Amino acid sequence: MTKRIRRPSDTTGLSRRQLLKATSATAALLAAAKLNFPAGAFAQDGGPEVKGAKLGFIALSDAGPLFVAKDKGLFAKHGVPDTDVQKQASWGTTRDNLVLGSEGNGIDGAHILTPMPYLISAGKVTQNNQPTPMYILARLNLDAQCISVAKEYADLKVGADASVLKAAFEKKKAEGKSAKVAMTFPGGTHDLWIRYWLAAGGIDPDKDVETITVPPPQMVANMKVGTMDAFCVGEPWPGQLVHQKIGYTAVNTGEIWSKHPEKSFGMRAAWVDKNPKAAKAILMAVLEAQQWADKMENKEELATIMAKRQWINCPVEDIADRAKGKFDYGIPGKVVENSPHIMKYWRDHASYPFQSHDLWFMTEDIRWGKYEAGFDSKALIAKVNREDLWKDAAKGLGVAAADIPASTSRGKETFFDGKVFDPENPAAYLKSLAIKRVEV
Repeated sequence: MTKRIRRPSDTTGLSRRQLLKATSATAALLAAAKLNFPAGAFAQDGGPEVKGAKLGFIALSDAGPLFVAKDKGLFAKHGVPDTDVQKQASWGTTRDNLVLGSEGNGIDGAHILTPMPYLISAGKVTQNNQPTPMYILARLNLDAQCISVAKEYADLKVGADASVLKAAFEKKKAEGKSAKVAMTFPGGTHDLWIRYWLAAGGIDPDKDVETITVPPPQMVANMKVGTMDAFCVGEPWPGQLVHQKIGYTAVNTGEIWSKHPEKSFGMRAAWVDKNPKAAKAILMAVLEAQQWADKMENKEELATIMAKRQWINCPVEDIADRAKGKFDYGIPGKVVENSPHIMKYWRDHASYPFQSHDLWFMTEDIRWGKYEAGFDSKALIAKVNREDLWKDAAKGLGVAAADIPASTSRGKETFFDGKVFDPENPAAYLKSLAIKRVEV
């Protein structure tokens, strides 16, 4: 006799009471979601092609919208209840799993460093330089990454001006030691922030220091044992570093470029093309989560959600203050209340994937040799950046027309050292930079 195995979706063996209880619980969850997120229930002709996707994330505060969408039932509300949000060990792991796709036991999309979908699509960081086409569907946040410095340099009180480290690093080099600065992925946002900061201070990130790659959750532990002199990463790790008195925050990256783009929500192009309705549903859930996460009255709950073991897995106090805009830099007397450089998930068009922002990242990656000089950045952006899908999802949510940018560009951007990036003339910007790997 063959024994019948009941699968999770098989309700044959359930009693009528159990079925009613399950149905009631689902209805209650959707009702609660509707109450907290007034955009209403998701509806599309025919509904999503699939019930969900596999999404990756790194333990960072800017992945908060994915945590919220999962925890608060927004994926379920928008018709994709089986969306799975999976922790990744590093950005390299994220890349590898995106190349595999869920059909190869990988993932379909991710919370990701904005330059990575371009590097992956161009085959610049993949095995055998094999391109895997990607789409950017939304930006996840602006600002609030930090460059941290070891307590060894406490007397220097390093800030936005990195030049005060130049002599200290030269002395270390003369003693036969290497000054090490860490970022999270070559050519990624943290790599570009710390390179920009060092170069603006007259320190060549390829010649004067050793640049190393460390996964975000391992930054604090590595600085604790003296592996590095400085690092750039997103919250909550810079805040945790200060709490543990291992080092201090030199600069919030919003001080380098105010309202700068940071992480994106990216998906494999093949998955989106195959499942356009499901992609829209997932995107709507993420956008709605961004709106919720950006409200000040939700910040305490947001910090509690993000601190959970399945998400960031750290003390709530390592997240809460900076999530609310209070920045203790770890330098006596330097505590900023209501920082304008708080992490933004929705305000200031934080969610919109401006093409001009992607162009800056690509221009910087040309600067440091990730792409060859003269690379056609705008052609690749036209393939990867799917602001059209963002607009469609935003309209589906009932987002006010005033909150949907009419332009693909935010215009000229000015940096703390006076440099100006004009998306109409990126070559001029490159020429203005003293330290770079490429001749323009």
